Amino acid sequence: MRKYSDKKNVQLKNYYEDRFYHAPKTQKLNLENSVFEQDFLQISQKFKIKNSFIELDFWVIEIEKDDNVVLLNELKNLGYSCFTDASAIDFVAQKNGFEVYYQLLNMDKNLRVRVKTFVGVKEKLQSIMSVFKGANWCEREIYDMFGIFIINHPNLKRLLMPDDWYGHPFLKTYPLEGDEFAKWYEIDKIFGKEYRQVVGEENRDPGFVDEKDTLNFSRIYHEVSKGQTPREDKYLQDYQEEDGVVFVKKVKRNQAKILDKRR
Repeated sequence: MRKYSDKKNVQLKNYYEDRFYHAPKTQKLNLENSVFEQDFLQISQKFKIKNSFIELDFWVIEIEKDDNVVLLNELKNLGYSCFTDASAIDFVAQKNGFEVYYQLLNMDKNLRVRVKTFVGVKEKLQSIMSVFKGANWCEREIYDMFGIFIINHPNLKRLLMPDDWYGHPFLKTYPLEGDEFAKWYEIDKIFGKEYRQVVGEENRDPGFVDEKDTLNFSRIYHEVSKGQTPREDKYLQDYQEEDGVVFVKKVKRNQAKILDKRR
């Protein structure tokens, strides 16, 4: 009779070898004699570099979080002047914090660098918008999805979720409520659950358009005629204010309800 540990090993073997493909670990290369070597030597004289290597043709740098602004500015002066992305990874369970990364491109030499740093739970991170204005929405998304507070951001508010949304959806501990919760969220919050039958559920499928729907965000077959402005087209007189977005309907005040307190 097999021992329990033997049975467990058989199960693990079946799971990892037979059922799913697991990509091999990527190779991390030394910077010596690489196209990044001179740039690395220059920044390592000014900053504490925790780790640095080449991975999938990216130069990867791990730094202290308080050095993010000054080090990114130094990289910008070295030619990595194009900001392409920034985001985070949840390592709360393993390390009690997040890995935040920035990606830059040197367009003259076609070289890419990824700068990584670690931000503990409830710690704050400096905004890099003073160096790269393009980081605006990325930093807002990091705040919205992970709850990492970005200091000195000019407009740190939610980007994807409603302003009154509770929690941060990219956390691994975030509860998966599902479509049933999502389709009633704004109806319940704005009007109250008793208005579900009056308003109807929200359409959360961005690929769905009802060509006969004249009440929501699209009015198919009521486009502006050629050569006419929205105000000249009789079908569009009930739309938003002048020079506004013509396919968003004006809110009718007699159908609105103001709540005394949030439900």
